[in-house]
Amino acid sequence: MFTKIWSWFNERWPISSLLRWSLDEEIPGGSRFPYTLGSAILIVFLLQAVTGMLQLFFYVQTVDHAYDSLSFFRTRVPFGWLINGLHYWGANAMIILVSLHVARVFVWGAYKNPRQLTWLFGIGLLLITMGLSFTGGPLPWDQNGYWAAEVGTSIPGSVPIVGDTIKQIMRGGEEMGQLTLSRFFTIHTSILPPILLALITLHLIAFRRFGSVGPWHEAERGVKGLFWPDQVYKDLVVSVLVILALITLSVFAATPFSGPADPLDTSYIPKPEWNFLFLYEALKFFPGKLEPIGSVGVPTVLIFILLALPFIDRKPDRNPFKRPVAMASGLLFAAILIVLTVVGYYSKPAGTEPSTTSAPMPSRGLVPSPLQRGAQLFQSLGCNTCHRINAVGGTVGPDLSHEGIQGRSRDWLAAQIRTPKAHNPASVMPPFSSLSERQVDDLVDYLLSLGAKDAKSASQPHGIVQQPLRATPEPAAPVNRTGMQSPRPPEAVSSLKEQPGPASYMIGSAKRGGILYDMECKSCHGIQGRDTIANPGSEDGKVPPLNPIDRELFSKDPQSFAANIDTFLQHGSIPKGSNPQLRMPTFGDTNSLTQQQIANIEAYVMRLNGVDRAQIVNPGLTPWNFFMIVVPSIIILLLITGGIYRCLPRSGPTEGKRCPK
Repeated sequence: MFTKIWSWFNERWPISSLLRWSLDEEIPGGSRFPYTLGSAILIVFLLQAVTGMLQLFFYVQTVDHAYDSLSFFRTRVPFGWLINGLHYWGANAMIILVSLHVARVFVWGAYKNPRQLTWLFGIGLLLITMGLSFTGGPLPWDQNGYWAAEVGTSIPGSVPIVGDTIKQIMRGGEEMGQLTLSRFFTIHTSILPPILLALITLHLIAFRRFGSVGPWHEAERGVKGLFWPDQVYKDLVVSVLVILALITLSVFAATPFSGPADPLDTSYIPKPEWNFLFLYEALKFFPGKLEPIGSVGVPTVLIFILLALPFIDRKPDRNPFKRPVAMASGLLFAAILIVLTVVGYYSKPAGTEPSTTSAPMPSRGLVPSPLQRGAQLFQSLGCNTCHRINAVGGTVGPDLSHEGIQGRSRDWLAAQIRTPKAHNPASVMPPFSSLSERQVDDLVDYLLSLGAKDAKSASQPHGIVQQPLRATPEPAAPVNRTGMQSPRPPEAVSSLKEQPGPASYMIGSAKRGGILYDMECKSCHGIQGRDTIANPGSEDGKVPPLNPIDRELFSKDPQSFAANIDTFLQHGSIPKGSNPQLRMPTFGDTNSLTQQQIANIEAYVMRLNGVDRAQIVNPGLTPWNFFMIVVPSIIILLLITGGIYRCLPRSGPTEGKRCPK
């Protein structure tokens, strides 16, 4: 039956001819493992195509739902964690494999005449792979992807004359938004993959036109081998090992949750993807007017050199030891890229302090003034909960509306922010000793501007609308089961206000939440939520701990846990007691924290209590069980394949070898 089906198809389509063209290749010097990189790249590309298409069934291409749709896919769709992990790590593997393949061809001198076209198509593959990485990063619309795209699209903006136009075309406007996501999605899914597939086809045709270049020693080239079965088996072994590595990474190093994109999170340090860090770091050597040289000139020159290499190095000798200039240049080029990438990974943008609490300087065109940064800090630190400015805010602390004309020195204000008890031992104001020097300076600048001429316009952050805060203290509220009064008295707000906000449905980043916790919560709840400070007037006399959190708020179910603590972060609360002086700030209602930031803090608090906000609810098969079943099975099949390979008839140096009967 199988023979008849094969014959039927072979008569109507040249299957046998295609197989002979693909497999009947003579390899000078015989098969070798360094030749397997091309096949591994092809396998990973096919894996990327399949996993990418599977994710499209669930992905929602809007800035409001992209992150949540992928979060749902990874946590609630059976094997969604595996598909997303393979796609994430496969994208990184593609870049590494293509780079290694280019390096191998360079060392072997396989770019020389008559294989110039093979080299040119290979460089095209490298550039398109980088393009796929760049356009795929922002698609989850998370913090990492958003800021990587923000930095990446800002770089062309430094090009003289046409820079702003290029940036607007890439973003779909001046700012990052829906058009940016739509354009990146279209390029990533509809434009670059067909180009990559075409280049792979052209690369294979050009390669088969002249065959493998073989070893550089002429004596070794005299030994001939065949692509089938020797090289095919080696390709299979390496490809399977690559897939096993991707599965292992997907199981033990799952795709990180960096939280939904939040342009207002000033604690985030924006950087591009790791494969563009070398360019990001190189730009620091070209400040000011020299920036176009680093952003455009240097990459253009490097690409031109790579493309022109076969036409510059035209000597026929391929032995690397007889090409000292070319090899030294290649090694220097690789070393520079690696060093810049490593330095870029650990470095911080110019202007940031070496502190986890310092606010980073956004990329070009997004740098706020000290007054703007101070106004943002005043809200994000919850100062408006106790202090009034222009009849807006709390009344526990002094009214700061005219602080700028009180005559206090900068040193006095800085000391008040860091150690308020130094001026008044009875002060209930929490110390903000974790703030960086620059942050304290920004707050002082902002306070000194209050009450001065044009203070209102000077203190308003660009692009941020200060939400009206309550001008009077909240009335007493009924006590709930946790010992904290309800976030809002029932007669003051609708029941809808008492419900958890949007943040409770987001999967935040515990890592980002830890940074925000240090900025917003540590002064009252202590390091990692274990310590508390005194709260005169409250029944307990102190602020409740978060680690461990009240058992009535705790839940092993991530969604329930998030909903329980979200209400307090959104609407605030008043501790039980006669007149508590410290109250839970209304981070959500006052917009002093964004919903994304609240989601990140919730993820951190949950992690402190041993609950993973990104827990896989419906894995299909748990990652560990999948690993224990699939990986040994693949290894066994590989061993069986190796036994079959040893029994296959072959020509050349091993002609006539067979398995014993």
